Amino acid sequence: MIEKLVIANRGEIALRIQRACRELGIKTVAVHSEADRDLKHVRLADESVCIGPAASADSYLQTPSIISAAEITDAVAIHPGYGFLSENADFAERVEESGFIFVGPKPETIRLMGDKITAIEAMKAAGVPCVPGSGGPLTEDKRETLELAQQIGYPVIIKASGGGGGRGMRVVHSEAALLNAIALTRAEAGATFGNDIVYMEKYLQNPRHVEFQVMADSYGNAIYLGERDCSMQRRHQKVVEEAPAPGITEAQRQQIGERCAEACRQIGYRGAGTFEFLYENGEFYFIEMNTRVQVEHPVTEMITGVDIVKEQLLIAAGERLSYKQSDIGIRGHAIECRINAEDATTFIPSPGAISRLHLPGGPGIRVDTHIYTGYRVPPYYDSMIGKLIAHGENRNAAIARMRTALSEMVIEGIKTNIPLHQEIMKDQNFMTGGANIHYLEKKLGL
Repeated sequence: MIEKLVIANRGEIALRIQRACRELGIKTVAVHSEADRDLKHVRLADESVCIGPAASADSYLQTPSIISAAEITDAVAIHPGYGFLSENADFAERVEESGFIFVGPKPETIRLMGDKITAIEAMKAAGVPCVPGSGGPLTEDKRETLELAQQIGYPVIIKASGGGGGRGMRVVHSEAALLNAIALTRAEAGATFGNDIVYMEKYLQNPRHVEFQVMADSYGNAIYLGERDCSMQRRHQKVVEEAPAPGITEAQRQQIGERCAEACRQIGYRGAGTFEFLYENGEFYFIEMNTRVQVEHPVTEMITGVDIVKEQLLIAAGERLSYKQSDIGIRGHAIECRINAEDATTFIPSPGAISRLHLPGGPGIRVDTHIYTGYRVPPYYDSMIGKLIAHGENRNAAIARMRTALSEMVIEGIKTNIPLHQEIMKDQNFMTGGANIHYLEKKLGL
């Protein structure tokens, strides 16, 4: 087992990793910026190292500082959490070249799946369904491009090969706008991602976002842990997630899940990962793979009983998967609300000191958060300050428990988006299930 590990992140995911380490008897080193000295996991860690000023670029994104922290504390492994450097192949490579264990996939796998074109090629080879499209980079041949778009059928979407998270894409509704849109996307992609390769796909107009959680070890074993619906989004950012996805049959779950697990075997995947799909008219279309633990992993843990972060650590330590596919069953339904320090109407961030805090409880309720009374939410990072998860024997029971939990949750001194979640939980279309990715923005008038 890993003896000591550096947690190369902050906030609730850092505390989540620390708790898993404690259960496994792993000592933890918390690296933090100057603004994060009072984070809960920093206070609870066996050791802590300040790695720079408040700005992420000068601290959490500094590979040399993180590796130095591992060296001076005699740590043997580094867990990147999510965000920051978690899907940076160069970081993973530097970690391993420096003699440390990277808790995640191999650098070459991160690179393969980080490039959308090579990722799609790998998925097609594994039989994972993909969105109809160019199947590779767009060439400079304008006539060929125009003919391709006509074959696919408008609207189409132009995507940057190195993009992600809703960035580096442009929807085109007519032939007249196509070539200019490609040129603009290329220019933006080169400036933003350092890679101006773009490709074309059919634009699905009213899809849902459904993703499959996978786990794989270094011995060719891979399993899937069911699916999540993450369609409640604002500006490509998830707001509410749930598992299992409403309306997905066991046959569909097994068919797509097995293909995802097979893809993991074919590419030599290691650790936790997520296959993201657009789902429309009963069909799944692969869009990308996240080679890290997801923000929304708790809903999958609640319905399967699998501790995903502990499995990550065991796999990184060279262990085989603790589960076979036949061990995985789905029990009940779970919903997660992302709690952000922001105005519920304008979405303007609301940093500041928390003067009063009361967290909800009761059967089926879980709160993943790093905040406490007196904690000052800094203005330098993502506004998410916690996750509220409700589990019930079915979807209606989970919604009812979430409503109760939201009504009990008190965070004073700053503004939060709790009122928005309360509104979503009583929305008729959400209650019915199966709303598409555009629904919440239309409801909010965005």
